[in-house]
Amino acid sequence: MVNTLFLPELREMLQLGQETDLREFCVTLNPGRTAEFMEGLEDAEVWAVLQYAEPYRRAEIFGYFEENRKLKMLTREPADQAAALVEEIPPDDRVDLIHALPAETVANILPLLPAIDRRDIERLRSYVEGTAGSLMTTDVAKLAERFTAREALEELGRRASDLETIYYLYVVDDNNLLRGIVSARQLVSAISNTTKTLGDLMETDVVVALVNEDQESVAGKVERFNLLAIPVVDSGRQLLGIITHDDVIDVVREELTEDAQRIAAVAPLEDDFLRIGLFKLSYKRGIWLTILFFAALLTAFALRAYEEELETFAWLVWFIPLIISAGGNSGSQSATLVITAMTGGEVKNSDLPRVLSREFVVSLLLGGFLALIGFLVALAIAPTAWAALVIPCTLLSVIFCGCMCGVTLPILFKRMGLDPALMSNPFVAGIVDILGIVIYINVARVLLG
Repeated sequence: MVNTLFLPELREMLQLGQETDLREFCVTLNPGRTAEFMEGLEDAEVWAVLQYAEPYRRAEIFGYFEENRKLKMLTREPADQAAALVEEIPPDDRVDLIHALPAETVANILPLLPAIDRRDIERLRSYVEGTAGSLMTTDVAKLAERFTAREALEELGRRASDLETIYYLYVVDDNNLLRGIVSARQLVSAISNTTKTLGDLMETDVVVALVNEDQESVAGKVERFNLLAIPVVDSGRQLLGIITHDDVIDVVREELTEDAQRIAAVAPLEDDFLRIGLFKLSYKRGIWLTILFFAALLTAFALRAYEEELETFAWLVWFIPLIISAGGNSGSQSATLVITAMTGGEVKNSDLPRVLSREFVVSLLLGGFLALIGFLVALAIAPTAWAALVIPCTLLSVIFCGCMCGVTLPILFKRMGLDPALMSNPFVAGIVDILGIVIYINVARVLLG
């Protein structure tokens, strides 16, 4: 919901050119709140207000607007003003914007940036999307190990405004090789000691991310070791940048969204649900629906193959939806549980035997309970008590197969190097549907002759 509290005043200040008041508005509140109060303005009005803020503050406020709005403003406004703003944006966020901007806009903005920023942008753009290199920022607090605590603080004071974070200070040698890490707390605690250097204070066992490492693996390290930032190095251990916790949160959200979409048999969307084109959305959903449609046809063919038995024992037809739904639902439950456990790092490929043994017991418990209910219902419909046994025997078998398929297939996909979420609920349900029909009729053949 748009906050309209200051809209009339802002428009009046713009109309009257009240420079002092507009500057005060830009610095009085938290940048996020400032952006919130400007949401109801037109893009041109937002841009006009931003021009009254100091460059670094302008970039902070600008960062809180939605990406589409930021792209529109950078595209429509004068290239020199856009370049001045882009120059102040943190390197990782700046590269993301450059990636999303039209090529013509990028061509207008890049030549207006300082050479050092252009080189930094081109270097970060060269890393493959989804790797540590594409996430990192190059605004790193790098210090020489010969610095004392006081010298380090003085150096930080000179550079603090240009750094992404100073919670961690990275100690490097003359060749920019990462030697260790010192926390801000350690540095402040050692301020009174005039002889201790960063080399004495630093921890040398540093958790790092390789520049080409997958972003999901990096997020796992940050979560496991409870880090606020993780350094990014190349194969020679040269410090290239850092990935901060806010970028990791974005990665986790992105990965969870993709997994949820795959579990629902939808190809991951590159844009927000309400912004993606209708034809593209239809394609993303339709491609998997088509595959599932043909999988469902196999169920129809399976039923046709057993047409004679179903005509002879017509009452069996009444239980087909029950059999199919029981197997599909149990398989979907198992698949969802194991996929989420694998995503959270709780289950690994090597855990398959343990997962299967646990699911074996659970499937028998669930199958036995539902089979008992099914048998009581079947007694009222089947011609004899012996015939009614078809239903509980089938339910137990189908639920057992559904649970075992649900946990096995995602782990097998992971072992093959594929995303386990591809073996989503609809796929597991489709496979178990066919198995359910085959099991159902063959149990009926055995028990009913």
